[in-house]
Amino acid sequence: MKVILKEKIENLGSVGAIVEVKDGYARNYLLPKNKALIPTPANLKYIEQHKKQLELKAIKEENEAKELSSVVEGLIVSFKKKTVNQEGKLFGSVSVGDIVEELAKQKVEVDKKKVLLTEPIKTVGEYKVKIRLYPGIEPEIKVIVEAETEE
Repeated sequence: MKVILKEKIENLGSVGAIVEVKDGYARNYLLPKNKALIPTPANLKYIEQHKKQLELKAIKEENEAKELSSVVEGLIVSFKKKTVNQEGKLFGSVSVGDIVEELAKQKVEVDKKKVLLTEPIKTVGEYKVKIRLYPGIEPEIKVIVEAETEE
């Protein structure tokens, strides 16, 4: 079955693409979730208008991401955590949520999904973490984890 995509779908196509998909995929997923349309003349016209709006929106988002990137680039986020042993292994870890919270304290709002931390930080040290604000715009922040000193 041929459908027109209303949004970019991974491994299928981008907005406005007319793609051939299995009937069940179209009927049970794409059409009910409003991710695709059946290719009729009216729908083709609608998609062309929709594409123009999306292009303007994408330009706006990219500009906002560039502005935020200049603020985020080079930020330093530090944590003091309890350690288990002398090698600096942490009792717990520093996760994406912790990083997002610390950024929020510095008045930088970032979605958890945009922080590119492959696995939680479990040892003391300095780490560079990328934040994907927009495709191709990935500023780095420095995360410093120090051992909590006992008093």
